[in-house]
Amino acid sequence: MGSVLECLEVTKSYGNVLAINNISLNLRPGEILSILGPSGCGKTTLLRLIAGFENLDHGEINIQGRKMSDASRHVPPEDRDVGMVFQEYALFPHMTVAQNISFGLRKMSRPEKQQRLKEVVNLVRIAGLENRYPHELSGGQQQRVALARTLAPRPVTMLLDEPFSNLDSQMRVEMRQEVEGILKSNNIATVFVTHDREEAFAISDRIAVMNEGKIDQMDAPESIYEFPRTAFVSQMTGICDFLSGMLIEGNAVTAIGKFQYITEDGVSGEGGLIDLLVRPEDFRVILDHNGTSEVQTREFRGDETMLVVRIPSGETLRCRERSYSALIPGSKVSLISTREGRFVGFKRPNPI
Repeated sequence: MGSVLECLEVTKSYGNVLAINNISLNLRPGEILSILGPSGCGKTTLLRLIAGFENLDHGEINIQGRKMSDASRHVPPEDRDVGMVFQEYALFPHMTVAQNISFGLRKMSRPEKQQRLKEVVNLVRIAGLENRYPHELSGGQQQRVALARTLAPRPVTMLLDEPFSNLDSQMRVEMRQEVEGILKSNNIATVFVTHDREEAFAISDRIAVMNEGKIDQMDAPESIYEFPRTAFVSQMTGICDFLSGMLIEGNAVTAIGKFQYITEDGVSGEGGLIDLLVRPEDFRVILDHNGTSEVQTREFRGDETMLVVRIPSGETLRCRERSYSALIPGSKVSLISTREGRFVGFKRPNPI
């Protein structure tokens, strides 16, 4: 199956600031790719390059096998078959819902416009709101109108720039599920930009973690969570701590035990230091009056309790326990690994 979208070694600078640094990616029909990263890492700039709102400095962008951008060529946004939903929705305040949605259908005849309008308002469940203006709609309804307007011209690729950030938490979940269903049922290749890892995990076929204009890792959600290639990816994809160890006979020897580990280049190394990635679910906390670790803080979260445990080395680990855990600060405890496989480890560079 061919790629709908290809970015090949795409680079973009603003003065001395390198916003996009040699990024390559592809997108298959019906696939949802999330770009996950902190503010300022280049996520929106990448979307704007794909959409044609920005000119690239190096590389090329192809959509359905057609070259849209390189250092000397730039196809305008309206000729790319790309739809973009902005964070602020960007609805025209002086136009009704119907007029907003129909805005991009100028090449259609009046009967075709009416038919397509009817299709998309039913698709995103806003039938009956066609004559209202944006200020008369709730945030969720405005989001649906923005989505309908983008879907109306039948784009081959959709670009979503943090589209749920202005909604409350419950509405975000509902809209995310509905949008995913619409995109999948219409086989639309989509790039979804977010800084929310839960959204990225929930909606994506693949996730690309961006860091300072580069993609650190691109993989399936499960793989990128379980096997991050860098400490930055570890932190972007979930709560984590790092447990220091010494490499001895193929294991990492730490203050709370000896563990098997795996690094990006496989299990190797003798001597030297390593940092093991620890997620909150990786250790059970057991009350032990003779234990060498101690609960420092306890945070009840309703469906779970998060404990911060200080181990003999002075390091602290966050551990997730059931909501009814009775452990309190000051409790002496032992930590029992729940991992069935190896811990992911990051080797420390040898001192010069």
